[in-house]
Amino acid sequence: MGVIIAHIPKCMLKNPQIPLFILIGAFLCLSCVKDTNFDDADNIVLTPVVELDLIYFNLNASDFFDTISNTPRLQIIDTTEIKFLDDAFVQEDLERAEFLFNFTNSIPRSFQVGFQFLNEQNDTTYTTQTNVLAGTALDTETTIFTEAVANEEIMDLTRANKVVVAVTIPSADAALEGMLNLKSKTTYFLEIED
Repeated sequence: MGVIIAHIPKCMLKNPQIPLFILIGAFLCLSCVKDTNFDDADNIVLTPVVELDLIYFNLNASDFFDTISNTPRLQIIDTTEIKFLDDAFVQEDLERAEFLFNFTNSIPRSFQVGFQFLNEQNDTTYTTQTNVLAGTALDTETTIFTEAVANEEIMDLTRANKVVVAVTIPSADAALEGMLNLKSKTTYFLEIED
């Protein structure tokens, strides 16, 4: 369907915006409109995914041996605060969480690494652990550990505001060389209903 304009009034030639308004008005009158059900606005569910770095460390083999007392230090413990989980909004809307721990090890020892999540009263709310494979100076070993948390366990996790990492080595001496590195992140899956 075409529109033919046979005569253009002088006022339109002096003011070029008038034909534009007529064209837009005609388009709006002839365009299709889909029925909108405004009751569906109450059923909106948002599902954002939040990815955050969790913890990281770089440990030297020498960290596992005390040169002053000349004795092995078989466990190193570190505590990191987790501010995201103690938010009331997150506690209500968190559906699941996935942890990714990426270890690289050039120390010729295997390690046991434990993660203990604690609340403000230092009560344990969630724990997990993994073993890290031994590496060598010439051949760094990579160990990837993933942990998915859902259902009832997610409520336990959301009560935590810090995580304690305990790295345990079976034996150490002054000649031990290499590095143990950890990079980790957490992906939080939220479901927000209005």
